[in-house]
Amino acid sequence: MKTLENEQGSPIGADGQQTFVMKCGGSTLAALPDSFFEDLKQLQQQGVQPVIVHGGGPAISDNLAKLGIETEFVNGLRKTTEDVLDVVEMVLAGTINKQIVRRIQSTGGRALGLSGVDGGLIQAEPVANAAEVGHVGDVTYVESAIVKGITAMGYMPVIAPVGVDAAGQRYNINADTAAGAVASHLGVERMIVVTDVPGILKAVDGEKQVLPSVTVQQIEDMIASGDIYGGMIPKVRAAVSCIQGDVQEVVIVDGSEPRVLSRVLQGEVLGTRIVRD
Repeated sequence: MKTLENEQGSPIGADGQQTFVMKCGGSTLAALPDSFFEDLKQLQQQGVQPVIVHGGGPAISDNLAKLGIETEFVNGLRKTTEDVLDVVEMVLAGTINKQIVRRIQSTGGRALGLSGVDGGLIQAEPVANAAEVGHVGDVTYVESAIVKGITAMGYMPVIAPVGVDAAGQRYNINADTAAGAVASHLGVERMIVVTDVPGILKAVDGEKQVLPSVTVQQIEDMIASGDIYGGMIPKVRAAVSCIQGDVQEVVIVDGSEPRVLSRVLQGEVLGTRIVRD
């Protein structure tokens, strides 16, 4: 079986099965070209083990509007009542999750969709300001054996970020936070965040250039100075929130780039690497 080589020269494939965690928004995934999913399939066939954690905020908002359920955000978190939570679970664990699974399988890849509720995969507790935001959760534990079992069977897990506690209460969990927790519990040091932008852009001599590498502190400095602004701020802050536990760096890439996942895993400099300070 053909293998890839990563930047350290160690094999990525049948002998040195590399697991990587990829986070992507639901709307971004829906817009990705078929070639992206072909790349995923080829990685899987080479023995690489992709683990996908996805969001779905715009689709949740659309469905809430159709059902006449009001929604609001508190400091970037969706206020999640029981009615909102029903829609969150329906959209994330249902519609979006299965759309992703279907696209992977349509290229010949093997995928298995589940949410953090299944098997107690993502265990959670209320966030500190639960009185304001309702059923929004922080991850307390990830049952990584479930993920490893799925990959051992030859499937790539596609995980919807809905968590659960010991009493069976469900929680809406930020997809970036969930992805970082999954990666950390799997012992994965690098995550890939797939977006619709080429990386973090900064104006240099009047031209926007992609920064190949930045630290978390540099990002905060650039937000304060206005170098990072507008819609890029939440994208970057979301990527930063993935850096937790064992995760040492997050790579932001444009999913429309040809063979973007394979190229990042082989060590090619693409997008922006966000590293710990």
